[in-house]
Amino acid sequence: MPETGRTETVHAGRSWSDWSVSSVTAGFLAVLVSFTGPLAIFYQAAQAANADSATFASWVWGISIGAAVSGIVLSWMLRAPIITAWSAPGTALLIALFPGLSLNEAVGAYLTAAAILLVIGLSGSFDRLMALVPKGVASGMMAGILLPFGLNAFRATATLPLLACGMILAYLVFRRWAARYSVLLLLVAGVVLALAQGATHFSGVALQLVAPQFIRPAWSWASTFSLALPLVLVTLAGQYLPGMAVLKTSGYDTPVRPIMGINSLVSLAVAVTGGITIAIAAITAAMCTGTDAHQDPRRRYVAGIANGVFYLLAGLCGGSIVMLFAALPKELVITLAGLALLAPIAANLGGIVAAEDHREAAVVTFLTTASDMRFLGLGSAFWGIVIGMLAYWILHARRSHKESK
Repeated sequence: MPETGRTETVHAGRSWSDWSVSSVTAGFLAVLVSFTGPLAIFYQAAQAANADSATFASWVWGISIGAAVSGIVLSWMLRAPIITAWSAPGTALLIALFPGLSLNEAVGAYLTAAAILLVIGLSGSFDRLMALVPKGVASGMMAGILLPFGLNAFRATATLPLLACGMILAYLVFRRWAARYSVLLLLVAGVVLALAQGATHFSGVALQLVAPQFIRPAWSWASTFSLALPLVLVTLAGQYLPGMAVLKTSGYDTPVRPIMGINSLVSLAVAVTGGITIAIAAITAAMCTGTDAHQDPRRRYVAGIANGVFYLLAGLCGGSIVMLFAALPKELVITLAGLALLAPIAANLGGIVAAEDHREAAVVTFLTTASDMRFLGLGSAFWGIVIGMLAYWILHARRSHKESK
């Protein structure tokens, strides 16, 4: 009888013969894509918080070391390509909240979110909790959070039209003929266009190691409801759900409990350096779980370990990464971040449309979240899920009651 993906993976041996160029390359590309798309969003959050270069470098150290440790440990322990990363949807929350939210409150919210995720993971209540939030409502909140980034990509044409328009055209070309590497190629195209226009400042870039900073956490009701709770929800819906699905469809029936447990413990450790929640990756995970990483699924765990090693190197050299982002025009970063998020925006809009039995509630959630409304000191992500769930319970409950008669 053939073994399942999990059985093959769990009982496979570990040896240097498992290492291959394809697996290491897959791990490297996953890190590279993370640092070209999601990190651009993180950089925007740092700008919104008026954080200096040293503080942002500490953030980069936190998310990189966190992803490195959890990815290496989980891939080695479970013998599966467990690709971890920081919460990109959660990072998007920060931009709307800064500078009204202090860095200390943000760190306090990170710790709260990590503690909640740890409890959810260890209790085994992940599936039950996510079942309480309808898919359309979750998609509506995600789409509302990400929509402004997509819009900003096109608004950048007002200040650097040649750069922004060139990147939009390049994105379409790359998505058509090289979809897997489109974000990486888009970064290269953007840098080339910026260089041609004299909009870069690479003269000050040099190798610089990071000295992580301790950021004292602070707690408030506003930060808990505006950041911590929405961060938990978007991490569950935007990373753990699709991330576990990627593993399952690739033949790895890995349990979610150790993954959530270790990720949450690591998140607690790096939060005080400014590192946002560490979770399983979704988009970049697909690069390391398929045949491109290795034909033998039992050897793809190496891609997860290699991914962690490259994250470790990136974290140690986070100062240089900060210099690189500072050397680029802000329009390039904004356009890159927006275009890199088009696919998840489209996927979540599709989730709204597909929610036939509660589409109105999903649209209400989407519009509320995208409106950037603030009420009682709480942000739109919180009100999006509250008003969206209220709409779902009123509209859907009535419809279900009528149908049951």
